[in-house]
Amino acid sequence: MLSLLRRITQEVTAAQSLPVALDIIVRRVRRAMRAEVCSIYLVDPNTNEYILMATRGLNADVAGSASLKADEGLVSLVGRRAEPVNLEDAHIHPSFHYLKGTGEERYRSFLGVPIIHHRQVLGVLVVQHEDKRRFDEGEEAFLITLSAQLAGVIAHAEATGAMTSLSVNAASAGSDFRYKGVAGSSGVAIGRGVVVYPPADLDVIPDRTVDDCATEVEEFNQALDAVRQDIRRASNRLSQHLSNDEKALFDVYLKILDDNAWSKDVESKINAGNWAQGALRQVIQTHIAHFDRMDDPYLRERASDIRDLGRRILSHLQAKAPNLAERFEEPSIIIGEELTASMLGEVPLDKIKGLVSVMGSGNSHVAILARAMGIPTVMGALDLPYAQLDKVNLIVDGYLGQIFTYPSEHLTQNYQQIVDEERQLEEEYETLKDLPCVTQDGYRLSLYVNTGLTADIARSLDRGAEGIGLYRTEVPFMVRDRFPTEAEQEHIYRQQLEGFAPAPVTVRTLDIGGDKSLPYFPISEENPFLGWRGIRVTLDHLEIFMAQIRAMIKASAGLHNLKIMLPMISHVAEVEEALALIRRAYAEIKEEGYDVKMPQVGVMIEIPAAVYQVKELASLVDFMSVGSNDLTQYLLAVDRNNPRVADLYNCFHPSVLRALHSIVKQVKNEGINLSVCGEMAGDPMGAIILMAMGYDVLSMSSTSLPKVKAVIRNISMDQAQNMLDQVIHLTHADAVTQTMTRLMREANIERLVRPAKTTTH
Repeated sequence: MLSLLRRITQEVTAAQSLPVALDIIVRRVRRAMRAEVCSIYLVDPNTNEYILMATRGLNADVAGSASLKADEGLVSLVGRRAEPVNLEDAHIHPSFHYLKGTGEERYRSFLGVPIIHHRQVLGVLVVQHEDKRRFDEGEEAFLITLSAQLAGVIAHAEATGAMTSLSVNAASAGSDFRYKGVAGSSGVAIGRGVVVYPPADLDVIPDRTVDDCATEVEEFNQALDAVRQDIRRASNRLSQHLSNDEKALFDVYLKILDDNAWSKDVESKINAGNWAQGALRQVIQTHIAHFDRMDDPYLRERASDIRDLGRRILSHLQAKAPNLAERFEEPSIIIGEELTASMLGEVPLDKIKGLVSVMGSGNSHVAILARAMGIPTVMGALDLPYAQLDKVNLIVDGYLGQIFTYPSEHLTQNYQQIVDEERQLEEEYETLKDLPCVTQDGYRLSLYVNTGLTADIARSLDRGAEGIGLYRTEVPFMVRDRFPTEAEQEHIYRQQLEGFAPAPVTVRTLDIGGDKSLPYFPISEENPFLGWRGIRVTLDHLEIFMAQIRAMIKASAGLHNLKIMLPMISHVAEVEEALALIRRAYAEIKEEGYDVKMPQVGVMIEIPAAVYQVKELASLVDFMSVGSNDLTQYLLAVDRNNPRVADLYNCFHPSVLRALHSIVKQVKNEGINLSVCGEMAGDPMGAIILMAMGYDVLSMSSTSLPKVKAVIRNISMDQAQNMLDQVIHLTHADAVTQTMTRLMREANIERLVRPAKTTTH
């Protein structure tokens, strides 16, 4: 059964179009279940009708035109219930409705199962028999399992526009295809897409049209010859160490390369207009799928040989291709399966209009980086056909987490108005740069920035930052191929401390692990977010911790504005051990003659264990900073980088709000400074709530700072506390955001957060 399911799923995934995929499903299921009829009905997104899209056993001529209303027939009953309906005699059921022209009147037994993707019913898969009989449990289980596996394929077809107009009566749609993702960084970007991808990875190579097919064919054949030479050299180099049987493996590779059939397939796709890399990907994937469907284990293993050769050819093709920066002739929207900071680093900042990542969530590090740079971003667009979007006109709506491809002139004009309004808001923010963040009734709130790059200093000061609430020391560690020396770290930290002196600079000790890894210090764990990360790593490696602490303290000489923060604290003992080491490093540096003062030391409150120990921790440290990103993640048990559960990650969840409020109440009389340095602090809605709770400092990206200041300066503390009172006891995150949105609108501050037109799309 499992092998049959696997083969059907592989065939469907490899299909070139939605109709072909649906025909494969009905044909294979009918045969596997020995049914007389197998049909697929899909929901038309425009009318909510169930359209008969493919069938084996009924009249195929009506496929695409025959339909059932949303409340009509057994098929719609399956959809409404979102559960299987298994009937011995369908005709006597009250919901039975004969669909004219299909020829189904002679079929009595009926089994229909819903096709569901991300809680949405996409359609219904049906099998039928002439005889009156109930399908057994095994048959029902098989159909349920198959529909669950096929749901993603059909959802992808829907997302790419194949299902935009299923009904023959619906108007044909040639543009404005919309794809849903997760808002990563607010703003709107209008421009052409440029697809980026890691090197030598066949699966992420996009399609790209070319005019000079002959040159592409020539480059492909040159790459083919280069791989042949590589393999012959490897064979000759290792021949004395290998047996004849083992040497024959190289001959197998050469025979595959000399097979004219698949190389001609590549050339054919190039001549059809695709570039060499895209044509190679298409052909290699087709051959891999063919081998994967084979029953013989030996033949199935040949798929890995084909993939390996494909990667080798690809690497030679890419060696001749222009680098990423050269592909940006004009400011563009970067699209990728999984965008990384290193990819962004290869592109000049003035060439990036917007970002779209298939993987990741609104709190992935790329999204955080995008917010810091003010780049409109959408993350987690799982159904986006990104490989087909190179050089395609796009609109990225970073407010609502939407991407539009091939936008119409009307839609483009609407979004251009939003861009114009954003520009006006930026000009309004500019006038606030040198003004304090004070509410209308005189409450003073300090706004700091989160930094990681030297370039952040000037940008932050230019936007009115009063200090650094979080300097991420892992950034200079991540851009090197080794640990930076103590002297190198001292120079890096000195730049941050001097840039903001005499304002305070909070430097976090190395916070690696989880989703932040060093290439030269890999940490491989099954559950990295609950594993060896943050303070756990550095206390286990005192040589790393002490070099970093010494560098920080030395860098503060004569400036005296250093604050040290410890991440991922879960035990009082960790703080006690770290404090002893910091005092030791301070004493050593004083003996060496440096003009230094003992820095203030604080901890990050970012896991539930710390929330319930804040009083004990407060007695040991000088300040506390809540990391709302990780605290939300751990409280809700949601991996914030996983787009499948991105909708569950919400810092306005009642549990998160109550935890944040509880922290303030517990340390109210402890006499220590309390701040928030997560993304919630840079959300104007979150900033109002946090200020009302009693947090002293909010630390955020420099891009978010002007927005937050504009909002805080236009309300009173009384208004903020009234807003908090109205939302703190609500039981749903959506209710919190809806109530806050209404209250902000009534206070006439919603316009300071986002352009008015963004609420209409």
